[in-house]
Amino acid sequence: MISVQEAEKIILEQATGYGTTDLPFEQALGHVLAADILADRDLPPCNRSTMDGIAISFNAFLDGIRSFAITAVQAASDEPVILSAPGDCIEIMTGAAIAAPADTVIRYEDISIQNGVAILQTDAVRQGQNIHEQGADKKAGEVIVSAPAIITPAIIGAAAFTGYTRLAVKKQPSVMLFSNGDELMEVSETPPSYKIRRSNTYALAAALRPHSLLAGNRHLPDEEEAIEQAIGEALNKYDVIMMSGGVSMGKYDLVAKVLEKLSVRPLFHKVKQRPGKPFWFGVHEQGATVFAFPGNPVSAFMCFHRYFLPWYRASMGIANKQCYAMLAADITFMPPLQYFLQVRLQLGATGQLLATPVEGNGSGDLASMTVADAFMELPLELDNFKKGDVYPIWPVRPIFI
Repeated sequence: MISVQEAEKIILEQATGYGTTDLPFEQALGHVLAADILADRDLPPCNRSTMDGIAISFNAFLDGIRSFAITAVQAASDEPVILSAPGDCIEIMTGAAIAAPADTVIRYEDISIQNGVAILQTDAVRQGQNIHEQGADKKAGEVIVSAPAIITPAIIGAAAFTGYTRLAVKKQPSVMLFSNGDELMEVSETPPSYKIRRSNTYALAAALRPHSLLAGNRHLPDEEEAIEQAIGEALNKYDVIMMSGGVSMGKYDLVAKVLEKLSVRPLFHKVKQRPGKPFWFGVHEQGATVFAFPGNPVSAFMCFHRYFLPWYRASMGIANKQCYAMLAADITFMPPLQYFLQVRLQLGATGQLLATPVEGNGSGDLASMTVADAFMELPLELDNFKKGDVYPIWPVRPIFI
């Protein structure tokens, strides 16, 4: 049995790339950008007004002119109008282009308009005010988004703004999910009291989707031949096999035995942690990576977020950023295992992220998962954890404060 840190190291050593492809930009959300997005022209592409008001030449203001004849009204969609005389101005809307000699915008609040003449109501005018200058954000050819990066809605917007109809992205690994155990029945069935509906693979499939990972989903009985056939086929078809159940020490826990029979090299089996102690990890001789999680729902969910997602990010070239929170209550945990405590998160009055323990009934308590925001990782070498102590957290859902 190995430590959490040893398990993490072994798993991250197996991170691997899957090449690149390209997608229509509007379909790339959640994928990982494989090539920089560059500005195709200066941003903004011209001097633009940031206010509704009038555009003047600042030199006219310096010459003492305080009343300006309005010669045109310019919308954001119009070509820029050129001032023909120092005492002229253009009534201009937010976002409209500005051309020399106009170089200063005075907002409506600081003028009065009478008979087509704009009269300044202030002397607090500076050259270039209320203008977003050409190229102030980015110059043509400069990097707007550096790869690799997880493609967010903002990056989709940047791609559209700069004319990228397609984006180069990292290829995603293909994933197959298996649940295992004769005690599990389908969601649509009504189980007797001694059986349950299968849920883990549905939860894991849902956890994959925000990363634009789609997975197959299949249930296997407690029959060695059936398990061997199904996994054998999947190993030749998928990059990742993710299993739930069948890796403990029971008489019908056949998964580890079958995996080794199918030339999946075990890199570890069992981790000094709770939940998720029976976790099995290995690699197939032809390259597939196998994550075999315990069957209890909290165990499978924790292992997915603590081990699979860091492996996935590393495989995509994305840095794993550790999050931390402050424990909001005293906790005692005596077993010599690294404890992953389910917690609710909220922002405290001082801006500190606070983690409140979620009361539950062990790794089989599916209901506790529905209210937890994260797992807090409590160190193996301690038994007592005090309110105010800060520890790593592994979020299991977006944190909306």
